Amino acid sequence: MLDLAVLGFLHEAPLHGYELRTRIARLTGHARVISHGTLYPAIKRMERAGLLRRESQPGAAAAPRHMLSLTEDGERALQDVLREPDEPFITDENRWFTLLAFLRHLPDPAAQADVLSRRLAFLEEPSSFFYQGDRPLRAEDVDDPFRRGVLTIARATSRAERAWLADTLTGLRAQQS
Repeated sequence: MLDLAVLGFLHEAPLHGYELRTRIARLTGHARVISHGTLYPAIKRMERAGLLRRESQPGAAAAPRHMLSLTEDGERALQDVLREPDEPFITDENRWFTLLAFLRHLPDPAAQADVLSRRLAFLEEPSSFFYQGDRPLRAEDVDDPFRRGVLTIARATSRAERAWLADTLTGLRAQQS
């Protein structure tokens, strides 16, 4: 998820590390705070892999700033992740939102539709946070008001997302015609 956010934000514009961290925190911070000890080793790893380049620029004070930008390999890596995201990007809501934030950078509407179709198929599978044996429980099946709340909120969110996915897929398919 962190690599995708780095690639996605740097696709949009070169950034220095602080600004990159701020943008990632705004996107994912409600779920996972991004510390310096997480971000900077990831940046160094991606730089060694040839996905990023670092250029020193004069800072506002005395210290120079290190601006980060994507290399051609970084652009290809972003396109690869967007075109063929690993399963956790489809099934995990926080990773899904990170993927969705950058899916517009995938220029092919058919490829975008493929990704959205995978998410829709996942959402249409019966599931629950709570089970009785192998049977998924619905809000109506649960006496505990707090668990009922979890299930009620999840059902409403899932309905809204499925409706958005259906509308967006219709629009993407119309672009292909």
